[in-house]
Amino acid sequence: RFSLLLLNLEEYYFEQHTANHIINKDCKDERKFRGSLKICSKSIIFEPDDNIQPIIKIPLRDCTSIKAPEDNEANNPFTRDTSGGISVVCSQVFLIKERNVIAPYKTVRGRAEHFFQLDVARKVGDVVQTLHQLYRASCLDKMGDQAAMITAILQSRLARTSFDKNRFQSISETLHMECKAEMVTPLVTNPGHVCVSDANLYFQPLNGYPKPVVQITLQNVRRIYKRRHGLMPLGLEVFCTENDLCSDIYLKFYSCQDRDEVYRLIAKYIENHIAEHTAESYVLQWQRGHISNYQYLLHLNNLADRSCNDLSQYPVFPWIIADYSSSVLDLTKPETFRDLSKPVGALNKERLDRLVTRYQEMPEPKFMYGSHYSSPGYVLFYLVRVAPEYMLCLQNGKFDHADRMFNSIAETWKNCLDGATDFKELIPEFYENDSSFLVNSLKLDLGKRQGGKMVEDVELPPWASGPDDFLQKSQEALESPYVSEHLHEWIDIIFGYKQKGSEAVAAHNVFHPLTYEGGVDLNSIMDPNEKVALLTQILEFGQTPKQLFTTPHPQRKIQKLKSLSRASSHSTSIAESPVSPIEESFEDLTEESITLAWNNIAKLKLDKQYKIHKEAITGIAVTCNGSSVFTTSQDSTLKMFSKDSKTIQRSVSFSNMALSSCLILPGDTTVISSSWDNHIYFYSIAFGRQQDVLLGHDDAVSKICWRDGRLFSASWDSTVKVWHCVPGEILSNKKHHFELLAQLEHDVSVNTIDLNAANTILASGTKEGTISVWDVTTATITECLNVLLLFFFLLIASFFCTDSRHLLSTGEDCCFKVIDVQTGMVVSSVTTEEPQRCFKWDGNTILSGSQSGELLVWDLLGGKITERIKGHTGAVTSMWMNEQCNSVITGGEDKQIMFWKLQY
Repeated sequence: RFSLLLLNLEEYYFEQHTANHIINKDCKDERKFRGSLKICSKSIIFEPDDNIQPIIKIPLRDCTSIKAPEDNEANNPFTRDTSGGISVVCSQVFLIKERNVIAPYKTVRGRAEHFFQLDVARKVGDVVQTLHQLYRASCLDKMGDQAAMITAILQSRLARTSFDKNRFQSISETLHMECKAEMVTPLVTNPGHVCVSDANLYFQPLNGYPKPVVQITLQNVRRIYKRRHGLMPLGLEVFCTENDLCSDIYLKFYSCQDRDEVYRLIAKYIENHIAEHTAESYVLQWQRGHISNYQYLLHLNNLADRSCNDLSQYPVFPWIIADYSSSVLDLTKPETFRDLSKPVGALNKERLDRLVTRYQEMPEPKFMYGSHYSSPGYVLFYLVRVAPEYMLCLQNGKFDHADRMFNSIAETWKNCLDGATDFKELIPEFYENDSSFLVNSLKLDLGKRQGGKMVEDVELPPWASGPDDFLQKSQEALESPYVSEHLHEWIDIIFGYKQKGSEAVAAHNVFHPLTYEGGVDLNSIMDPNEKVALLTQILEFGQTPKQLFTTPHPQRKIQKLKSLSRASSHSTSIAESPVSPIEESFEDLTEESITLAWNNIAKLKLDKQYKIHKEAITGIAVTCNGSSVFTTSQDSTLKMFSKDSKTIQRSVSFSNMALSSCLILPGDTTVISSSWDNHIYFYSIAFGRQQDVLLGHDDAVSKICWRDGRLFSASWDSTVKVWHCVPGEILSNKKHHFELLAQLEHDVSVNTIDLNAANTILASGTKEGTISVWDVTTATITECLNVLLLFFFLLIASFFCTDSRHLLSTGEDCCFKVIDVQTGMVVSSVTTEEPQRCFKWDGNTILSGSQSGELLVWDLLGGKITERIKGHTGAVTSMWMNEQCNSVITGGEDKQIMFWKLQY
């Protein structure tokens, strides 16, 4: 039942002792309760083993005597002895969780003696001495002096202890660094020791609570962020997940140097240094529809130092809906939505006029709003039904008045429009899937409103049939075309160029100077009391996010959005075609051996598999001798894997954006990779560095091909470009020379391309299911074929047959179609159970990689599956086949590459 939330703000929990709490000692009605005695920096807490009994909290400032009762120095009430008991006389106590019910604390006033008998009698002297020190600190008049003395006691304790190396996961671990720090959770922090080894990050709490050690495997770390905590650059937040809102650990260090060194040690384990994602890289992904509005706002909050572990900097989300009275929510009407170009305080013109008048008459420093749009109080206002103990902690053991609680969505919105001091925005929970914060499932007694009505569940608008439906409709509103079209205006206000300066004044977006980053330099304040008071004021008032943009935020490209679903930000990724080196030559590479291989393709057997990426694999290319495999992935890395040593020999990240395909130039000297950041990268295998870069498109490059000195690049900017490329002389440090030969225009994004064997015809497939066939010798279109049964189904892949006349394509409509490129006729069609993400074919048989992860062998003439081969645990996203057709490599959404061999 005990938690750190029973402590006051800025209070520490030092130690605990098993003890008996004796009431009415030496009397007939003496009672004894067994439990745990907690020594905290501002209070004594006793937690009984019996859940029926209340937890007792005794503020040290309310104590009049702390002693061992056998002591004979009657004139000194504050003394110590070595007996097994401690007598505490106080003027008031708080009773918490009586009958194990979460409720406001019960205050019992009046002189009372509490006797605690420790199991280990020899510890009494040290405990009483500690309590005397803490008592003296609590009696100091000024908060700054109290904080300084408690900090000195804490640092002394930390200095006398160190990380217990017996907690290492392995005896072979090597210690890299150890330092003092605090683990940050909402409202409270827990001091202890941080240790970084060659394999793990550890935090060992000084008090052993909530467990003796917190351990995080470094190889599991996906993201790390330096944080501003208490206005100081001392925080570090570690995530072992890609998109979760909450982190695995948040640490606050006592020096910036310690924080930066731990950051450096962890960062080297992150192959793709995700911590260096910039706001600009997320802008590109959001603009193109790769991530949803919800995901984008989460990323911006993360970059702006907002964290679920810091209620003064909790993630902020906008009010979207303005209609809470209609029976049906109409997302096609603009009036359904809040004006996203204005802060909440400017939505009501009459109220704004009063605020502007006051602002103009105000002496410097001026501000329009006396309260913020995000603060600990506002966060817990929304979450009190699921986080009542946090509210009790923040408000000294009390809930807010029943009429000021979060009672109704419509009332809350109205108050934000009309209230004199209410300008709050929303929190992410309004756009997630857990509706428990709207329901009083804990049956909390939150008080009675005027009129006698009890505070229960949150009252929902008429258009919501229930809490889950309310969240579903809120999500739909957030991802609606109207919001996608206007969200950049709200971002300008909260994270962007209208956050500060003259633009903020013009936008009526000026808050108290103390809420802004850099608004006050705590290091310049010498008076500890002034510093503590200022810090407390800032943390309770709320803080403005770090400014991410200083120029107007671009608008989302609405016309390019396929889906606003947040389920997968990469759901429209394309599959990569195999690229076999042209200069490969094998003596046994005959037509008969290829025919034999395809006749036995169902006998493919898995040879080896390796997990080498952190996201889905998008491209595979292999050197002539087959010893090195190059792969690209949505994790933005190009990797070189050695088949001989079975290890990753190179890992390169050109930018923070996903790579979409790769190929190896003849001679095995250069790898080319296409990227979602509009670039094509040339990587020198021999020198292990980026050799050149081609900014060839205005949107993501989806696929590249190389034939006879020509580079063909497809892009989501609706073009395919043909380049003449003269390789540079690497040793003389010359770069490639590029000449644009042709630009093939399309109506929509191009997802895939393929060339026939003669290099005369190019087929391009678009996101709407159209295949265009081009004569690349003249750069003119020869055929434009709508080959899918339904339009607006993404075309996934298309490849020519060896006869150069027939083209096989597949898309999200779950069909294989064979087209005669000379007549434009669909000569064969096979319906599949699910989308096939990549394939190889010889004109009669298809080997495909399915959405479910299987390899499927198809008989085109019979129109049926002849073999199912278990493979990946997620979709097969990429496939390479050697020219002998007896060796296959696949890559999948499960981040693995699998090596397959034909056994016949």
